[in-house]
Amino acid sequence: MTELVKKRITPVMKKIALTAAFASATFIAGLTSPLAMAAAPMAKTSAPGYFRMMLGNFEVTAINDGTVELPVDKLLTNPEPKTQSALAESFLKAPLETSVNAYLINTGEKLLLIDAGAGVLFGPTLGKFVANLRASGYEPAQIDDIYITHLHSDHIGGLVSNNTLAFPNAVVHVDQKDSDYWLSQENMDKAPEDNKFFYKNAIAMLTPYQTAKKFAPITAKSQLTPGIKAVPTYGHTAGHTVYEVESQGQKLVLIGDLIHVAAVQLDHPEVTIAFDSDKQKAAAERDRIFTQAAKEGAIVGASHIQFPGLGHLRKAGKGYEWIPVNFTQLH
Repeated sequence: MTELVKKRITPVMKKIALTAAFASATFIAGLTSPLAMAAAPMAKTSAPGYFRMMLGNFEVTAINDGTVELPVDKLLTNPEPKTQSALAESFLKAPLETSVNAYLINTGEKLLLIDAGAGVLFGPTLGKFVANLRASGYEPAQIDDIYITHLHSDHIGGLVSNNTLAFPNAVVHVDQKDSDYWLSQENMDKAPEDNKFFYKNAIAMLTPYQTAKKFAPITAKSQLTPGIKAVPTYGHTAGHTVYEVESQGQKLVLIGDLIHVAAVQLDHPEVTIAFDSDKQKAAAERDRIFTQAAKEGAIVGASHIQFPGLGHLRKAGKGYEWIPVNFTQLH
């Protein structure tokens, strides 16, 4: 390389080196500056609440309506359990943040919903069902039939929104005994003042479907549609109903409110809750259905076990063990 070329290149190379050094220093300073270290705002929300699995040829989608804090230490009774210590063993405490779950069944021919969430009837932390349904890929207008386990407000509050049918093409079904009990003006008049809201909410949610001729009560042990059967489990309410779903030899039992506090009632199935209309029957039905589900190896779907509320039951002494379903993204 000639001396003339060297003289021309050397200043250019020095300038490039200085520029690169300045850029590197600026980049490093940017990484450590107070502005770059500012904390990002917390999102404070979880992902949309739905979980999907296959049951034979049926698609099952668990949909969360939200959570609500329940003073379970004051609600569990008969006999009075050691609730706080039982919760502590599961790293929980009262009030207990409790899930409200519903289940969507796509049989390939029909789209069926079991329970409809609380809507605005049970506090501001619930009422997320429709948003989560849409996030899961379905629209309310696509649902053909809705089967209600019982007419307590947190299972029917999503049926009506802004005085219109939230599910305009669906027919609503509930056991005739529950319908007769909760839709009775006479029963409401006789009820204690602090229980009248159950009746008022049931009437408010069901009347629009009755008017639209989209309400059809069912009777005990009904075969509702191929693969879906109603099983009476009276006790929690007058007409509390479990729904059995079967496809290709696989079985799912949707148990509604047979259990509220898994951390207590799995070990002590005799413990009941203040919401039970007939505590003795409620405890007996829980034990009967749980024993059957454990024996059959059926999947259980529970309205108030932590979302998605799906798992198996295994007999463990006088109680039961809960084994959650394996998380899956394979269909």
